[in-house]
Parts: sequence; C-alpha cells; structure tokens
Amino acid sequence: MGIEVDHVHIFLSAPPNYSPVKIVEVLKSISSKEVFKEFAELEKELWAGEFWSDGYFVRKVGNKVTSELIRQHIKYQHREHSKQLKLF
Repeated sequence: MGIEVDHVHIFLSAPPNYSPVKIVEVLKSISSKEVFKEFAELEKELWAGEFWSDGYFVRKVGNKVTSELIRQHIKYQHREHSKQLKLF
C-alpha cells in the first residue's frame, strides 16, 4: 500500500469470482466507516459525508507488467510526489 495526498495505491490479489468493481466498493466502504469512527467530525465537513470520490484505476498483472514492476511503482511514487512545489 502507498498513501499519497490525493490517492491511495493498493496492490492485492483476489479470487477471479470477485470483480474489481466489487473489491473497490468493499475497500472504500470499510475504510470510510473506520475513518468516520475515528474522526467523526470529518463527516460533517465533507460534501454529503462522502469520504472517497467515485473514481479508481485497476491494472492486472500480466504480459510485460509484473508484480515486481507494480511494487516498485508504488514504492517510488511517494518520492516523485514529494518533489512537487506546494503552493498552499
């Protein structure tokens, strides 16, 4: 897992009978409930109490994309973002 300012990287494996849509739905549901349990005041500050946006990106391992390549991307993603100029 890699946590960024505006998104989260999660590398996982799942049985083929679970669709990526369902997996993302479950991850977002459980994690938002846990965040609101810990920080109840956030729910009042967020638009309609929504913690996560609707979007997500899924990529499967295969062909030229190996599990090691994905792990490296997640590991080094934070270093790339930390070089960005902060305006506010």
